[in-house]
Amino acid sequence: MAKKVVATLKKEGGVKYAKVIKAVKNPATGAYTFKEEIVLQDEVQSALKN
Repeated sequence: MAKKVVATLKKEGGVKYAKVIKAVKNPATGAYTFKEEIVLQDEVQSALKN
């Protein structure tokens, strides 16, 4: 089922998405956690700024 969904997202003229993974440091412990988002390719730079 997942393969069909991926195939429909890659159609020509369709909307393109990107998965953004950011490392966020916890100031209290110093440990890193990872935050994942799926955003439009045009909005990747703005997602990384936040």
